[in-house]
Order: sequence, then C-alpha cells, then structure tokens
Amino acid sequence: MGAASELAIQALIEKAPLASSLALAFKEKGFRLALVGGPVRDAILGRLGNDLDFTTDAHPHETKKILKKWADHVWDTGIVFGTVAGKRDETTVEVTTYRTEKYEESSRKPDVEFGDTIEGDLSRRDFTVNAMALELTTPHPEFIDPFGGIEDLTKRILRTPASAEQSFSDDPLRMMRAARFASQLNFEIDDSVLSAMHSMASRISIISAERVREEFVKLLMSQNPRLGITILVDTGLAALVLPEVPKLKLEIDEHHHHKDVYEHSITVLEQAISQEHRLGGPNLVIRLAALLHDIGKPKTRNLIEGGGVSFHHHEVVGARLSKARMKALRFDNETIDAVETLVALHLRFHGYGEGEWTDSAVRRYVRDAGELLIHLHVLTRADCTTRNAKKADRLARTYDELEARIAKLAEEEELSKIRPDLDGGQVMQILGLKPSADVGKALDFLLELRIEHGPLGEERATEELVQWWKARRHP
Repeated sequence: MGAASELAIQALIEKAPLASSLALAFKEKGFRLALVGGPVRDAILGRLGNDLDFTTDAHPHETKKILKKWADHVWDTGIVFGTVAGKRDETTVEVTTYRTEKYEESSRKPDVEFGDTIEGDLSRRDFTVNAMALELTTPHPEFIDPFGGIEDLTKRILRTPASAEQSFSDDPLRMMRAARFASQLNFEIDDSVLSAMHSMASRISIISAERVREEFVKLLMSQNPRLGITILVDTGLAALVLPEVPKLKLEIDEHHHHKDVYEHSITVLEQAISQEHRLGGPNLVIRLAALLHDIGKPKTRNLIEGGGVSFHHHEVVGARLSKARMKALRFDNETIDAVETLVALHLRFHGYGEGEWTDSAVRRYVRDAGELLIHLHVLTRADCTTRNAKKADRLARTYDELEARIAKLAEEEELSKIRPDLDGGQVMQILGLKPSADVGKALDFLLELRIEHGPLGEERATEELVQWWKARRHP
C-alpha cells in the first residue's frame, strides 16, 4: 500500500465509526461496499467532508433496506439510477450499485445498466482521480486504483480512465466537469482531454440545460473560476452554453482602441470575489452579475469617427441578454431578477461625477437597488479595472463618499424602507376613492415626492395629494 492510499485510510478514520458500521451492515448481508470517487480523492488531498459516496454490488432495493436500518433519514429519488441516499448524524451518504451508463447519440437521458465488478464501475468514471476506491468489507481496507489516479493526483492533472473521446461520448457533461475540476482543484487538463473537448464540444447540446447550469454554477463558485471559464472559452464549449462571454473578445484595431472587454469582465469577477465578505461569503448573484455586466457591449459597439469606440446603453441591452441567457439555463426567477437588476444599474454610479448628486438622486439610487444595494456597491467597486492609480484612487474615494451619504441619509430617513407618507387607505379616504388604478397612481405620486424631498409628514403629504388630484381632474 502506497503513502497516498495510507493517507486516504488515515483521513477516513475520522469517519470510521460511520463508514465502518455502514460497511459492516452491508457485509452482514453478503454485499461489498467501498468508498469511491470524490471522497477518496478529497481524503488523499486532506479535505474530506461530510458527504460520502459509496459503491456496492447490492441491488438498489437491497441498499434501501440496509440504509433504512442504518440511517436516520433515507432518500430514494435516484433509485432508478442505482443510487440511494441516507443521513446519519451530520454525515450524508450516497450508495450506488456498480453501474455503467452512456448517452445515446441524441438522447438527453443516460441509459443505465448495473455492473458486476467495482473495476467495471470505476472504468466508467469521469476522470482517473475520481476512479479510485477504498474497499471496506475486506478484512483490511483495500485501496483500488486501476487507472493510475494516485499518480495523476500527485501530478495534479485530469485524465480519463478510457479514451477521452469515449468518455465524452458516454457523457458529454464530463467536458464541463473537466473545466469545473480544473477550477476547483487548480489542476491541469491532459492534452488528449483538451483535444477531445475541442473536437466534441458540439455534443454538449444533448445535455439538459439544468445539468449544464449545475456544472457552470459549481465552476463559477470555485476558488479560481478564471481557469475554468478560460477552458470553456478556449475549447468552444462556452460558445454553445454561454455564448455571450466569448463574444466579449471584441476585435481591437489600431484606430479604435478600447479595453479588452473579456479580460476586463474576468478581472471584475475576481475583484468582486475579493469583496464577497461584504455579502457574507461566496455569492452566486454577485459572481453572475460581475461576469455578465458588460455582455451588452458587442451589440452596442459603435466606432467613433477619428478614433475611439462607444457602447451607449450597453447596460440596458446587457440586462436583457443576461435575463434571456439565465432563463435558457433554467436559473430560478429570484436569481434572474437580481442579476438583471445589477447589470442594468452597474453604470449608474458614473453619473455621480464629483459628488454633485442631490439627496433625491441618492434616494433613487437606494430605491432602485433595493435589497441589492450592497451587491451594487461591490459590483461598482469591482468594475474599476484601470491601471491608472490616480484614477482608481479617485473613483474609490468618490464611491466612499457616496456610501457615506447613503449611510447618513439611511440613519436619518430609513432609506431601505422608503414609502409614501400616506398609505392606500388614507389616500382612498382623503380622495373619496374605491380601490382602483387611481389609488396606485396617487401612491406613485406620493412616493416621488418622498424621494425628491424626504419625509413630508401626513399634513403636507395630504395637501400635496389634494392639489395633485385637483390638477389631474381639472388641468
């Protein structure tokens, strides 16, 4: 047994009471059980978590019977694919029957067949570093590594157990997983694997939008998303699953200079990540908004006579494009709306200039950002990628001033809860109205007054409302 496999067994000792008792439960019924895949890899890397994957020769229904006695809770939603999950204390386990699976040429659902041996099961895994197992039902834990996963883990490289072409034909999503693991583990991808990703990129089209989204989100939420995004772009996968990103690589000629929008966007993403502590930690919305904030530029690019380039209203176009792409990838509505709002607002600060905004303009900024105000602070600050130190310092100080003004107004007026000075019931009573569109218009009028002038109080708000109503009825 090598040093790496000994490390895996040693790391598993922490889970020994659970893993060993689960293995014993399977062994008593005459079945084999092995820790497999990612948890083995992570155990060797010293990062084993509370989610453990196992493989077994037991049929899924036998697995379910065993888990029902062993676990506190059991889920069988994946039983048709051979997987039954359970949770005991703080540890979640997934137990999968040995299997082989592959996608037919145009199918979005894999054909799953149960296998007879653990070696056969490992041969259909995505990468060699995920094709290692620790057999637990033998007298002593037995390390199984038929494809050299230990060596690849040491070299920090991603290879496939079978040929990359065969692997990606069986499951095209593995191409995106290669980019994701590169980002998560900071691994290189073997040249043969990269070559297959280039030549087979179009096969990703048979994978459902939901599965593509899940892989992309895992990549984006990794410690080094730049690496994975670059791989997706360079292999042509991004052109199929997130085409707006590679389109940011605008042609730059000698007369019409502008920043490399693609490189700028990746840098903004990294700078937003560096500020995520303001949002409580890794945040999907800010990462999506940072990556997509300029995707409206290719469609709005206009060459200026005499040199230079403009992108008028790219934030409006970008908001629309980000919404459409995220809908296509089946993101939830809350995330879509949040990213769309941030992309639409990301240029608003640049109208602040030297701080000449009125209090009403500051109130509108806060009102329009709503619950995403801190996100907007992070995005706006991250969007400064100039190499001019003086300009960067000036922009930072100007935004410091804006945040200070927002804090001061918030303290005085509860900006996050800006409401009209009168409610709907008061409006109907004062104007003698029944519930109708006119009540909504009256509240909109009062809200604009509130934003423009700050708190008015009921008396003045009533006077203003009556005057507005009279003028509206008798212009």
